[in-house]
Amino acid sequence: MANSEIDQVAVIEVLNKILEAELAGVVRYTHYALMVFGYHRIPIVGWMRAQANESLLHANEAGEMITQLGGHPSLGIGPLLETHRHDIGDILRESLEHETQALAEYYRLLELVNGRNVLLEEYARRMCALEETHVGDVRKMLLKPGS
Repeated sequence: MANSEIDQVAVIEVLNKILEAELAGVVRYTHYALMVFGYHRIPIVGWMRAQANESLLHANEAGEMITQLGGHPSLGIGPLLETHRHDIGDILRESLEHETQALAEYYRLLELVNGRNVLLEEYARRMCALEETHVGDVRKMLLKPGS
């Protein structure tokens, strides 16, 4: 099915929100990695930096989709919540909120393109699955042992 069957303006708008959310993820996870202290610092910092790198890849993918549709990628960055609480639990709760919001945007994209554009539909489905995995991972990290 052709791109003419999708609402390109709405799709580009959602893709720009995704781009902004992913760029915010780069900033958030980079900041979080710098603020982790304590016994488990090294593996947590490694995970946070990997998340920042992945967010940059996701931002680039969203930008490529925008330009493929003839749109203009946003220069904006999504909301950057800073609670100034740097306990790992607080950081993970902020991360969970961020990942949940990004996931909602990917689902919005999927609704707009489902059955209308194979490329965008497959992209949206893949990203929903990845973001669902991130949300699940963070939820597991927030569980207390033995819960």
